Amino acid sequence: MKAYLCLQDGKIFEGESIGLAGEASGEVCFHTSITGYQEIMTDPSGAGQIIVFTYPLIGNYGVNLTDAQSAQVKAKGIVIRELAHYPSNYRSEQNLHSYLVNEGVVGIKDVDTRALTRYLHLHGTMMGLISTEADHDILSKKAQELKPLTGMQLVKSVTTQERKAFFGGQYPVVVLDFGVKQAIIEALRAEDCQVTLVGAETNAAEILALHPWGVILSNGPGDPREAEAVLPVIREIMQQGIPVLGISMGHLLLGMALGGTVSPLKQGHRGNYPVKDLRSNKIYITAQNHGYVLDSNSFSTDEVEITHINLHDQTVEGLRHKSSGSFSVQFNPEANPGPRETSFYFAQFVEMMKESRKGRELDA
Repeated sequence: MKAYLCLQDGKIFEGESIGLAGEASGEVCFHTSITGYQEIMTDPSGAGQIIVFTYPLIGNYGVNLTDAQSAQVKAKGIVIRELAHYPSNYRSEQNLHSYLVNEGVVGIKDVDTRALTRYLHLHGTMMGLISTEADHDILSKKAQELKPLTGMQLVKSVTTQERKAFFGGQYPVVVLDFGVKQAIIEALRAEDCQVTLVGAETNAAEILALHPWGVILSNGPGDPREAEAVLPVIREIMQQGIPVLGISMGHLLLGMALGGTVSPLKQGHRGNYPVKDLRSNKIYITAQNHGYVLDSNSFSTDEVEITHINLHDQTVEGLRHKSSGSFSVQFNPEANPGPRETSFYFAQFVEMMKESRKGRELDA
């Protein structure tokens, strides 16, 4: 069946329908990772997006329940060049097409994704829709009328609706969930953390009542500037001397809580990017999935240290609050998908929590 991707400015790309036959709209973003399509589709940070995969063959190793980063696909739709109908991998449980159908996800294949990616690179990320509607005038009219979901609408659609405790571990950590990936929870538990997941609108008193040794500000979708209601919560937690680690969206929110300003990127960073650690002078290849960035000139240098930069565009990839030691990274140290060479930041955070706890015991 013929299908079409229509961008908000009227540009149309033709292909064949895959997954659920129907119509879906969202923010059209390209993702450059070579592997990890299931993790990308199920990452809550991708809520509200139509994801364009730049790698030409998608579905070649199938899908399985283990790799999912949330309970269901969070992307609104996917765009690919070629679909592998017969996956080859011992972990595969079903092919990508049947997975999309089961998850109710609309997709399109046989699209010139190189031309589409170049177009988005030149014109910027924009809204669009996938449809089997053949009338291009109707498609263009629908696309022009699309309205993006707000940041908090997206966060509310993916945050936990009730407190969840993951038993085991000796270091109590609260994860403020803006759309947390399963891999973050697993990485914390691997560091012997007792993890409690709380909703994005949880207040500081409720978090402090759980007596955490540290608080994680998770990744999540949308514009962080529309989630500014959480900033007083972050400040209160830090004022109580509890270490904070921000990841992806959590990095942006920690930066905002420390006086920084945020602006959108033209295309976003979605894929693997080289990042320089300014403190160690080392370079890491990182996994990223975000569309906003902190302005490095918006911070007081007496209070905040920029610790990491993106080597492609020199944007802020990490920061540290000088007086408390709390820190954040724009990339995903847990990866899934992507390189795991920055996973040691979870161990660093655990060490910070233990040191902070020693100080509290001495004060007592």
